[in-house]
Amino acid sequence: MASGCPMMKMKAQTDHPCFGGDHSQAGRIHLPVAPGCNIKCGFCERKFDCANESRPGVTSRVLTPQQAVERVRLVKRHMDKQGGPTLKVVGIAGPGDPLANPRTFETFELVREAFPDMTLCLSTNGLVLPQMIDKIKKYDIHSLTVTINALTPETGARVYEWIKVGGQRLDGEEAAAILLEQQLKGVKLAAEAGLLVKVNHVYIPEVNDHETLDLAVKVRELGANMMNIIPMIPIGIFKDYRNPTDTEVEMVRNQAELILSQARHCKQCRADAAGLVGQDLDLEVLEAS
Repeated sequence: MASGCPMMKMKAQTDHPCFGGDHSQAGRIHLPVAPGCNIKCGFCERKFDCANESRPGVTSRVLTPQQAVERVRLVKRHMDKQGGPTLKVVGIAGPGDPLANPRTFETFELVREAFPDMTLCLSTNGLVLPQMIDKIKKYDIHSLTVTINALTPETGARVYEWIKVGGQRLDGEEAAAILLEQQLKGVKLAAEAGLLVKVNHVYIPEVNDHETLDLAVKVRELGANMMNIIPMIPIGIFKDYRNPTDTEVEMVRNQAELILSQARHCKQCRADAAGLVGQDLDLEVLEAS
């Protein structure tokens, strides 16, 4: 457990609703163009053609880069017509890992051409993040979320089922050690590159909860701006585990906030979420109109 109370690192000013911006004023859209993933988290079940579940890894369909840009255009036009908050952020968060899918950067290139003022962001598990920093800078990505669920290989071996490196599938503590090294290196490089960096952490009672505060200290040292502690949803190999109570999550967030600024309004959005955080648009109705 982390000791002492380092001064909280203040988050940078931004309109991005997931990084401390006013989520009642700034619209965001997640473009589901990245189906493939290079790791298997024990609590992850990716679902395609699914309209009835609201959590990460779920999308009604996977889009091509061209279809994704058309969706941005549609959502922006709709929000502008409403005369209220407008679309400001375009992100790619799955349903797999964006950095494991070439379509991610094809999509960012098309979005940047069509909407040069749009803020771009992506989420990643960090496995190939160090190798991708130059490409991320090239496409002028504004903000980055890295999901880190363990701080030791021992705990990582319980959280992750496997990783794929160079076409080879690895598991156990060896895999977890490689992943952790890449994640921490990637956070450091991203912060040094000037990106706004948020670390997501899926909080699993009796599995990784003993590492949460030490993780906050570590990523703060590496330059992260913010942390988002997310309650685990009991699915996958964790389907029989209990999810953390609201009191537990609030308590650990309060403790972690003494170390690093905390995101508290996360809704664990789908990979195809669009609109305001907590007030997602019905894309099927919008696209049919």
